[in-house]
Amino acid sequence: MSRYFEVLQRTGICADLFPANPAPPAVAGEPRPRVVSEELRLGPPPEGRDREEIAKLVQQVFLAAEAGARRTVLFCGVEDSVGSGRICAQAARLLAELGTGTVCLVDADGRAPSLHRHLRVENRRGLADSLIEAGPIRGFARPFAGGKLWILPAGNVGSPASAGMSSESLRARLAELRAEFDSVVLAAPPAAHSADALVLGKLTDGVVLVIAANRTRRETTRQVKDSFDAAQVRLLGAVLDERTFPIPEALYRKL
Repeated sequence: MSRYFEVLQRTGICADLFPANPAPPAVAGEPRPRVVSEELRLGPPPEGRDREEIAKLVQQVFLAAEAGARRTVLFCGVEDSVGSGRICAQAARLLAELGTGTVCLVDADGRAPSLHRHLRVENRRGLADSLIEAGPIRGFARPFAGGKLWILPAGNVGSPASAGMSSESLRARLAELRAEFDSVVLAAPPAAHSADALVLGKLTDGVVLVIAANRTRRETTRQVKDSFDAAQVRLLGAVLDERTFPIPEALYRKL
């Protein structure tokens, strides 16, 4: 399916959705990435329409005048985290490229970590380790070319993720990240299947939901939105991922 996506406005977030079957569970046991040079690990940036749409997302969420106070933003899927991890990683890369400050990409999905694969790094020490070990947060993160973009992988997630998500050490580490970096972009587990997204959302400046076209269920999205509203977590908007074009895309641009 297409990777193209579009940003939906906060108002009427579920209006264009329709019921679909839930996504299948993630497949475990993926091979660890090879350790190669840092430039190769980073991989090629998004191109074409992908880059255009991600740039719009970055502009709206991070760089617009009204977004000036947003320094920590959480990305999470509704029922699965496949697309949200990819979009979160790409948004952080473009934010580091288009913005003027430093960016730290944080994998807070202890159930199905994925950001290390998108940036082609090893998932060794990371966020989970920083919650139980001493030392500056930069000691658990890894920089990329020029030091504008950093990644804090999920790390050792052998202990239950929910225990770490509710700890005071998490709050302290997020405060440290805000002090060390200009922007912090986090990926969370699916909001419908874990309380972690809600806990993290309360500690950030807002949440971007990632909705898989034809797969994310409309009623589940509404329930997730209502839970964020009830907890006074700011919903910045939603991204419709995996949208397909039944007619050639060039014709859509002329409509």
